[in-house]
Amino acid sequence: MRSRIGIDTGGTFTDFVHLGPDGLVVHKQRSTPDDPSRSILDGIRHLTGQTTSLDVVHGSTVATNAVLERKGAQVALVATRGFEDVLKIGRQTRPELYNVFVAPRPPLVDPDLTFGVTERLDASGAVLLAVNEEEVDRLARFIHDRGATIVAVCLLHSYANPAHEQQVATLLRQSGLAVCTSHEVLPEYREFERWSTTVVNAYVTPLMDRYLGTLERALTPGLQDPRTQTSKTRRDLGTPGPRLSIMQSNGGCISAGAARAQAVRTVLSGPAAGVVGACAVAHAAGFPRVISFDMGGTSTDVSLIDDGIGRTTDSKVGDFPVRLPLIDIHTVGAGGGSIAYLDTGGALRVGPRSAGANPGPVCYGVGEELTVTDANLLLGRLDPDYFLGGRMTIDAVRTQRVAAALAKQTGLSVPELADGIVRVANANMERAIRVVSVERGHDPRDFALLAFGGAGGMHACEIAQQLEIKTVIVPRHAGVLSALGMLVADVTKDYSASVLKASSQVAVKDLERLCAPLVSAARAELEAEGFPAKRQVITLSLDVRYVGQSFEITLPLTADYRKVFDQQHGKTYGYSNPARATEVVNVRVSAAGITDKPKLPFTKVRGASKAKPSAVRPGRFTGKNVKVAFYRWDDLKPGSFASGPAVIAGGEATAVVPPGWTFKVDGHGNVLARKGRAS
Repeated sequence: MRSRIGIDTGGTFTDFVHLGPDGLVVHKQRSTPDDPSRSILDGIRHLTGQTTSLDVVHGSTVATNAVLERKGAQVALVATRGFEDVLKIGRQTRPELYNVFVAPRPPLVDPDLTFGVTERLDASGAVLLAVNEEEVDRLARFIHDRGATIVAVCLLHSYANPAHEQQVATLLRQSGLAVCTSHEVLPEYREFERWSTTVVNAYVTPLMDRYLGTLERALTPGLQDPRTQTSKTRRDLGTPGPRLSIMQSNGGCISAGAARAQAVRTVLSGPAAGVVGACAVAHAAGFPRVISFDMGGTSTDVSLIDDGIGRTTDSKVGDFPVRLPLIDIHTVGAGGGSIAYLDTGGALRVGPRSAGANPGPVCYGVGEELTVTDANLLLGRLDPDYFLGGRMTIDAVRTQRVAAALAKQTGLSVPELADGIVRVANANMERAIRVVSVERGHDPRDFALLAFGGAGGMHACEIAQQLEIKTVIVPRHAGVLSALGMLVADVTKDYSASVLKASSQVAVKDLERLCAPLVSAARAELEAEGFPAKRQVITLSLDVRYVGQSFEITLPLTADYRKVFDQQHGKTYGYSNPARATEVVNVRVSAAGITDKPKLPFTKVRGASKAKPSAVRPGRFTGKNVKVAFYRWDDLKPGSFASGPAVIAGGEATAVVPPGWTFKVDGHGNVLARKGRAS
């Protein structure tokens, strides 16, 4: 059988989950930020001894980091003449309402590379002014001279009629320029969001193209250019080659080729895979309502799962709107590598700056700035003899020395400083959980907190206590859950088209007819990726709003969608008016190719037994020195239980159970922690 492997590249560690003849095997190792593919290939060889005959699903941070760090391609923008400033004007919103000196949003496109072209369509797509082809030819030569890497073509009303964008793109491509068009990336109305999404796509696509090309050539010896190779070419090379898929922000996968063309769809691929994995683990454990809490080395990602994964089309990457279907995730700059420092007023701050993989936390042996991971070590919440399952040594003496210098500046003792760092980080992450729960009408007390990532289990119980959440779940493979989520994910395709008609003027059959060409395209693309009709699931939905509103609610396309809309509007906003007219804004088609899912290992619990610690060490909780029992995850069996304070160390992650909490291990090997006495 061909092996399948999920790979999540994070800021500090790269995670692997291998599904082969021996079942699930996991691995974790330091990332290589200068060349992420180096860590990937090393990890694959460690697990399988080879890099071929694999099906690889990869979550990449290349696109995300390019936007956040402003290290993308040099993009030229071609817009309808007179509308060159749409991206600059935006929605005329101010990030700081009362600050008259607020800095403007730095653009991804240099003003000197923004051009207008003579053409015009009306809102229905009718031609008012034809494209001036001679002008476009002159423009192409000018763009070449300016050294732009790629051109984003964003013309007015192209969602209604793409003809002008296609004409301009053809002329630019004939001159040798790489081009992406807004009607291919996001064929929906709202010029600012459509143009922003297209420009972000152009900004990251060349980098992702090079990265994926390098990775696929490394995975398939003899393959010179993956974009020009066919399945027959691969067979002629004498190697079966990998099937490389990339995780999307919507929780599904796409082929590497599709990711090269529309890299913007991968900007939240790692966090999205974590939510998919969390949903699978939560349902297997019998908890359909959870808040996923993914704390890695550089950031923490939270998402609310209410029996199913929440999705949205209203999102930003950095300062830029990206209006594509994606999992509803809120991210804060708080992770294990987040750096502690004193601000200009002398207050203790944590993050968002991170030590990352290089130099990493102080205890890793190179870094010189104290991080959250260092604070946990100083508080006795890490097993120095069993970090990464004993495969990595951490330096407590060095950490103590660096912490003493910062503690002197604050006037605190080293334990007090470490306690303060953890409390500040916890407060940041608690606010993130309130964003996806309380601020959206959900009571967090009705959910369990599912903590994963290398550091999630270390902070989850204390945060849950503040939010009055009763149960914390730390999965057996918490440290690599995002990589596991990639093996659980299906291959998905999203399509949309703008309607902009009153509900009274368009029948359900009319909407289904509008969806028909999108459905045909979806089925053809899934079949091309090897999914027969019986393994395809097609879902139709639509965006609806009351007439006069600016924002929509997405709901399934059914005969009674109007009734469902009123109910959902009332639930979301506390208001509904069945007598008020509604408007259909967009139709959407979501297509999934159903993949084979790995079975999560399960052992029936035949009785409870008190766990025996491997060691008892001094630690600190809530400002008090206590004795902490240390357990090793591999020694715990289904049915094992104990009381806190406790630390459970594993090969990929660590879980911390504070005083006043108890834990038990379920049949999947998950740690279930609860406030109160053991039962």
